[in-house]
Amino acid sequence: MADEEFMIDTDDLTRRMDGAMSALKTEFASLRTGRASASMLEPVMVEAYGQKTPINQVGTVNVPEPRMVTVNVWDKSMVQAVEKAIMNSGLGINPQTNGTIVMLPIPELNEERRRDLTRVAAQYAEHARVSVRNIRRDGMDQIKKAKNDGMSEDDQKIWESEVQDLTDKYIKAVDAALEHKQEEIMQV
Repeated sequence: MADEEFMIDTDDLTRRMDGAMSALKTEFASLRTGRASASMLEPVMVEAYGQKTPINQVGTVNVPEPRMVTVNVWDKSMVQAVEKAIMNSGLGINPQTNGTIVMLPIPELNEERRRDLTRVAAQYAEHARVSVRNIRRDGMDQIKKAKNDGMSEDDQKIWESEVQDLTDKYIKAVDAALEHKQEEIMQV
């Protein structure tokens, strides 16, 4: 039993940390930087047919020009719900309706709004860091369980070091992504 090999599933930890990074990238894509982007509407959920539905499932999102996003709503009865969802989304955009097309003119960002967006980006990054640390804790719990099942102290230290290195790598990646996004937001 003493020479039994204990393996910690670092592939699972890596996959889960990759998931935290991809969630962060999606959240960052929703922050507008003064340029129109269809991805800025991804987090917007519309109250449609009795449930919350992503906006891209009730209409086609287009970017016809650099400072305009349009949503061509498929069901005429959903236009009001789409407008309401956009207004309540916190994007700071006032929709204009033309039949079934909801137009979103993207205003130039002022300094105060840019600072607000950098704070929101920092909050998103902190959520990602917390997710990565929770995954690290799960890995450390696996190691403790293996230690109780007979893993040697040397192996325990090696695995703990590997999990910590993985965590540090992802925390650095979150910080780098945040720095890049904040520079992008503050760019005039």
